[in-house]
Amino acid sequence: MNYRHAYHAGNFADVLKHVVGVAILDHLKKKPGPLFFLDTHAGRGNYPIDAIETQRTGEFRAGILPLLAAASPPEPVARYLDIVRRLGTLDGKLVSYPGSPLLALECLGPEDRAAFAELEPTEAATLKRGLGRDARAQVHTRDGYEALGALLPPRETRGLVLLDPPYEEPGEFERLQGALEAAIARWAVGVYAIWYPIKMGNATGRFLERMAATGIRRQLILELCRERDDLPGGLNGAGMLIINPPWQLDERLAPALPWLREHTAPAGRGRSRVSWHVPE
Repeated sequence: MNYRHAYHAGNFADVLKHVVGVAILDHLKKKPGPLFFLDTHAGRGNYPIDAIETQRTGEFRAGILPLLAAASPPEPVARYLDIVRRLGTLDGKLVSYPGSPLLALECLGPEDRAAFAELEPTEAATLKRGLGRDARAQVHTRDGYEALGALLPPRETRGLVLLDPPYEEPGEFERLQGALEAAIARWAVGVYAIWYPIKMGNATGRFLERMAATGIRRQLILELCRERDDLPGGLNGAGMLIINPPWQLDERLAPALPWLREHTAPAGRGRSRVSWHVPE
């Protein structure tokens, strides 16, 4: 596997994924009882902004950076930015970008549990060091799809599974779909948040069509694009497929997506949407 998330840390796609993830965990925390959080492709957990990889692409400059300077963000974005400032800024300057593991642990309570799967040994070891002795968290140096089979269902009755594969390998969407169907068969009450890229071609569209045909209900789509979907060459947008979203999550995030597009896309370009892919 060649993918290293440090090249993309804090970009607009990270922002979308993390705004949504924080919003879901906050919704789940409104009810009593412990939660379980599983991140199947966790990465190293924290990304210094001055790292060679991060500076080489500079993708954070059109992602998290303008958001930190923007006025009047919608509530879900403001909540996410508060965590980023607390974990990643020094004297008002962004020095590191917190990944999903750190953001999730900020949302979880002392009675909750988190499991982080990361296949690349160096990344997993860095994550483990960064989490220190947090008794709520376990790092598994293993394939994320295998972790779904090993760790679900958890002893907790509620929780969130975040799937953020690198989409490097042929057949990734097919493997993702199969793993999702098997996981939901084991733990039907969990919330599943699946990040996907929007690039030229229609691989994502075909994946979403197949997901709609599975018979799985309550599928919500959130998408944020900086460019038109079919522009050649790179990542034009990103989306989140949410299965079993908490009640009114769509209403809470509806104002956030246009605001994010306004502050991360070139003027007059891009799009956003919040829509039900499969209803109740």
